Amino acid sequence: MLNWLEGVRKASHKNAMPILSFPAIQLMGISVIDLISDSDNQARGMKCIADRTDAMATVSLMDLSVEAECFGSKIRFSEDEVPTVVGSIVSTYEEADELKIPKVGSGRSGIYIDAIGKAVTLINDRPIFAGVIGPFSLAGRLMEVSKAMIYCYDQPETMHLLLKKATAFTIKYCSAYKAAGANGVIMAEPLAGLISQPLAEQFSSIYIKEIVEAVQDQNFIVIYHNCGNSTIKIIDSILATGASAYSFGNAIKMSEMMKNIPSDTITLGNIDPAGQLHYGTPDSVREATLGVLNECSKYPNFIVSSGCDIPPLSKWENIDAFFAAVREFNDGI
Repeated sequence: MLNWLEGVRKASHKNAMPILSFPAIQLMGISVIDLISDSDNQARGMKCIADRTDAMATVSLMDLSVEAECFGSKIRFSEDEVPTVVGSIVSTYEEADELKIPKVGSGRSGIYIDAIGKAVTLINDRPIFAGVIGPFSLAGRLMEVSKAMIYCYDQPETMHLLLKKATAFTIKYCSAYKAAGANGVIMAEPLAGLISQPLAEQFSSIYIKEIVEAVQDQNFIVIYHNCGNSTIKIIDSILATGASAYSFGNAIKMSEMMKNIPSDTITLGNIDPAGQLHYGTPDSVREATLGVLNECSKYPNFIVSSGCDIPPLSKWENIDAFFAAVREFNDGI
């Protein structure tokens, strides 16, 4: 995978690598619930997207409720929206202390791991990445986002206890994906994009670094994703995680972010998944995509992507227009 990253960096023409998975339901004629509940559907969904697009890699479901469900959180399901966490299960140090680290395979995690194992038998022309949530963002779902941010100041010992348990589970979860045949994980840590650099270092980056050091090697990489609006301000703490590549959301200007990235580090971003790929038009998607490419293609380590997970009901005519714009740009080089 390290050789793959280097090949990507050196390539003159670079395909896109959006976080694209849930819109497979439209190609398959099924609901989100059908997709998240069945590993065969997930593997077939990844295959459908691989067959339809020239994406640089295949991405499994970026469902940031799975890990919280394993810990015992209540989840709200919908026919056409990504599952979401409801309420909290931790609010005190005692509750954090009593919280059990779940077994990998509990909840829906077993389904998602099985899906990767099936997908690698169907897709052999590009890497396959699983989606996981970062430890600070997981903690925010277990105790609610606002409380997690307040506890960084008021009850840091509670946060660190919860983060240690979140990290221990995430290492085992990523290792299971690795054993199933995934080439890496995209780790979403959006909550860290809302806090300051010192807090990001203390409550996010050191724990992600622990995960990276436990699972990343030449055949399995971690791509760090953060769609928060403070990522440029905390970029030093983000890069300190040691991830092999980075992905950023549309809350920041991608050309400004690229100034802060080492030239040998692949970085992805950042077409608006909601405003453009879901609610836009083929013409507006083309314009936005070409705009980012024109601004950032001077950086050999830049790959155009979506700013976050593309919503399930995003119009495929918009998604197709995104890939067509990338081909148009490459043809003009």
